Amino acid sequence: MKKLVSLLLALLVAFSMSSAMAQLDHGTVISATPETYAGTDLSQAYTVNMYLIGDKPNSWDAVLALVNDYLLPYNTQLAVTFMSWSDYQTMYSLVLAGGEQVDLIFTAPWCYMYSEAAKGSFYTLTDDFITTYMPLTRQYQAPLSWDETTLMGKTIAVPSNVAQPMGKIVAVRQDLMEKYGLTTLSNWSDYMAFMLTIAEKETPESGIYALAAATDNNELWDVYRQQFDTFLALDSNYMDMMYQYTGVLPTKADIKLSYEFDSFRAYCKDMKTLADAGCWSRSALTNTITSSDAFGNLQGASIAWNASVFTYMKQAEKTEGVTCMAYDLTTDHFVSSEAYSNNDMAITAGSQNPERAAMVLDLIKFDTYLNRLLMLGIEGTHYSIDNMGYYTRLAASADFAPTSISASWAIKNGDLAEAGAPAREQAIQDSWLSRVVSNPTVTFVFDDSTIKAYTSAVSAVLMNYVPMLELGLVDDVDTTLDEMIQKCYDSGLQTVYDEFYAQYDAWYATR
Repeated sequence: MKKLVSLLLALLVAFSMSSAMAQLDHGTVISATPETYAGTDLSQAYTVNMYLIGDKPNSWDAVLALVNDYLLPYNTQLAVTFMSWSDYQTMYSLVLAGGEQVDLIFTAPWCYMYSEAAKGSFYTLTDDFITTYMPLTRQYQAPLSWDETTLMGKTIAVPSNVAQPMGKIVAVRQDLMEKYGLTTLSNWSDYMAFMLTIAEKETPESGIYALAAATDNNELWDVYRQQFDTFLALDSNYMDMMYQYTGVLPTKADIKLSYEFDSFRAYCKDMKTLADAGCWSRSALTNTITSSDAFGNLQGASIAWNASVFTYMKQAEKTEGVTCMAYDLTTDHFVSSEAYSNNDMAITAGSQNPERAAMVLDLIKFDTYLNRLLMLGIEGTHYSIDNMGYYTRLAASADFAPTSISASWAIKNGDLAEAGAPAREQAIQDSWLSRVVSNPTVTFVFDDSTIKAYTSAVSAVLMNYVPMLELGLVDDVDTTLDEMIQKCYDSGLQTVYDEFYAQYDAWYATR
């Protein structure tokens, strides 16, 4: 397998690296004026209403005030509503379907993009519309990125402007590693040993769980499946269609529900081993504190995620004597590239002024002053930036952390980098760059509108079973997993497969 992966990487590195690069060069400065938008009618004052997911930063009002000062010459203002992490799942569709005036909204494949697009919730962005009303986007947006937000021939959102390595890693309490004579984690077996050691020796003493899991262990599953060089051809509310990548575009025969792979069965058995050992709470299914927050608050000894783990490592290390380290458990395997479309901004179909909404999106995405305000906060208060374009967090950055709001994920261009990145973070990033591979099926989008009843029924089964299987909170893995798969077929999984494969074949023929 290692030889296969080495050959694959050698063949694909040139292509993959080009797709993982930012569209804008580091430190690029772009300044817009009202004249930039000669095609937009600015004669009437208009307030663009933007909806974001996530929690509002402490300094948000001050940041928004500066945004609106900058927008005064454009006869435009921006109003922003945050749908909190605890509320957005229930609010998102209601906001789009209700009487609220919404012009711009954050979306993503993991944040209702496909389901809302099927409902017609988003404004269609034609080439002429983008050219006329979003001139900076037309000039600077990566051309390849548009495929990822074009569904059934209609472009329904503007994706982020950088595809970057998105490997999954684990972060651990290194001080606890050393306490029990452990030095490093090189592979999955090492991590299992660490988890079992914490459950046996540390949890009874301090109450710290090996991993303070909450609702599911999906991020840890992502870490685990990296051992098998897998990609998802569909990622939607546990409806995950997976394949093992061997260097060529997969055929439909290579793709099936993730949970029908032997690797998922083996993963669930490891999860039961960990659960039975007490690595997390028996109430993990209903825990409301995320594993990341628990790690940062010293309630957990490890977490699994992407490079975001470093944020929580720093939080944990504010306590004297606590040290943390991040480990890549799959260094002999490729690292996936985050899709451009993993974070997007859409103009809503119900916008009263889509042209003005387009202008604001164009500005916050590419005008350097506005982009940095939403990405980093207020210069001199939350961050400083040197003449090479590298930023440094200041004391007040806790009130507006870099790239902390969902808008910043969608408007990122890859032209900003933090000065003096810690060696442990740089080491992970550097190791990823030589191994990054883009998911070749990322532009395939499954339209389930004609079989919605079946996909909804199968998804309901998966949502009922997958979390407890991923947490090992079952009496028997084989029996429970077989029962889940049978119920999926009873609910129409074969119909879903038939439609999925028909659409995939049609897409495959165009590659």
